[in-house]
Amino acid sequence: MRILDPIPLPVDGHTTPLTPDLAPDEEPNGEPNGQLRIRNVTIPTLTPVLPEPSSRTEGGPLSPAVVIAPGGGWHKLSVESEGTWVARVLTELGIACFVLHYRLEPTPAGYDGAGWSATLASLNDPAYMDAVASRARSRGADDGAAAFALVREHAGEWGIDPERIGIMGFSAGGHTALATTCDHPEAAPAFVAGIYPVAWEGITPPQPVPPLFLAWATDDGIGRSIIDSS
Repeated sequence: MRILDPIPLPVDGHTTPLTPDLAPDEEPNGEPNGQLRIRNVTIPTLTPVLPEPSSRTEGGPLSPAVVIAPGGGWHKLSVESEGTWVARVLTELGIACFVLHYRLEPTPAGYDGAGWSATLASLNDPAYMDAVASRARSRGADDGAAAFALVREHAGEWGIDPERIGIMGFSAGGHTALATTCDHPEAAPAFVAGIYPVAWEGITPPQPVPPLFLAWATDDGIGRSIIDSS
């Protein structure tokens, strides 16, 4: 497995270079279980996690690939449990992975622990989260589409089959995966996976519809409401 440096994605047609003098505003946000989460992503990036050449799947020299969008309620990203850990498993199967740090709700300057706790509490407010989801949809879809463009641009360099690039996402990242698929036809993912995705508002599948996998736990209230309304 080879983990490359994060690559910045364009925002409004402009790419912000990542240099020692201009780093992303991402902030680590540790959790009691020891997993790393980050918040305040204002510059979207894509981190390639590539299999060793000897691990490539059978059927040709080129690898399939997947863009992975971690979840976190659009306020943080579970970059380990829903990002690099997933990539580690898939690269062992010969699948090239790209962990997407899509833009989040900005963390206000001077935020302290109490302010962050209050923000997390607001994640249980349906009206607040509906407003957040509405803002998040377009920027997440834009970041996802930019990720596809970047992977296809470097497909030859990274040994990837440009016709076998898909996207998967967890929770809010599942929303990003679906929004990318529905709002940016040029992304044209070969497959889509939403793992306990949220905010199922107003989606129109592209034509042709790519293979789609959706999964929720049986006691997931959000998932149950989506299934019941389908």
